[in-house]
Amino acid sequence: PEVCLRLEVGPSAAVHSPLAVQNGFLHMLVHSYTAEFFMSFLTNLGPFLEDEIIPEVMPMEIEVVNAKITLKDDSPRVYPTSPGPVPITLAVDHVIVKRRDDGVFYLTGEGSLKQEKPVSVLQEQKAPAECVLAAPAAGARGLQLKEVPELQRELQTMKLALAEANMDKARLLQEIRKYNPLFQL
Repeated sequence: PEVCLRLEVGPSAAVHSPLAVQNGFLHMLVHSYTAEFFMSFLTNLGPFLEDEIIPEVMPMEIEVVNAKITLKDDSPRVYPTSPGPVPITLAVDHVIVKRRDDGVFYLTGEGSLKQEKPVSVLQEQKAPAECVLAAPAAGARGLQLKEVPELQRELQTMKLALAEANMDKARLLQEIRKYNPLFQL
């Protein structure tokens, strides 16, 4: 893995934000990182990160490219015959986390640098205008400009419903295997 860190302080950091002149600006790039963590590692981070002193806001930009993190559940099993939970793998192609002067972390992806949203806000991506022109020209009726966003919303809704159904299926199979470890579909 490659990790690059750059810390700027002083008048040269004013390019990033006014607060960076005083508090500094941190830029971090993580490339091709692969790791495996136990879930207990994440749950035990809370007390480590707690502090009685409110820290000063430091503007920063953390860029993660081509990373893969696997989370394994190491909690005690409820049923001894259970095969145990399946590890969760989080693959990150290109994500940028920015912290501005207001202290809010903004999460953006590759190609969406123009419009940044806070981490807690989820918003649909708009379709590029080029997608409308992709209809065949041989007498076939092309999609109207008004239909494209509606169809994309429907597609997003269907994708979410499919993902939820797959999670329900996996959860039910895991529950069945708690009682009958040899159960196969």
